Amino acid sequence: MCLAVPAKIIEIENQTHALCDFNGIQKTVDVSLITEPQVGDWVIVHVGFALNKIDEAKAQETLSLMSELASQNAPASAQ
Repeated sequence: MCLAVPAKIIEIENQTHALCDFNGIQKTVDVSLITEPQVGDWVIVHVGFALNKIDEAKAQETLSLMSELASQNAPASAQ
């Protein structure tokens, strides 16, 4: 199964890489596959590559659903 996750671009590092925030975790992502990446853009990231841009509402909805799933699947001792 493949999973792509939303992230927000917080800094453009160079023509091909940007620092992205994954709900509190920051990682450098290859943005060479999307057109004109800008600080503030929300993107879908898979294995270190931004695949496309999405709107903030869809990104927040996806993050919320992922958080809900994670809490449902957490061991009882972690809740």
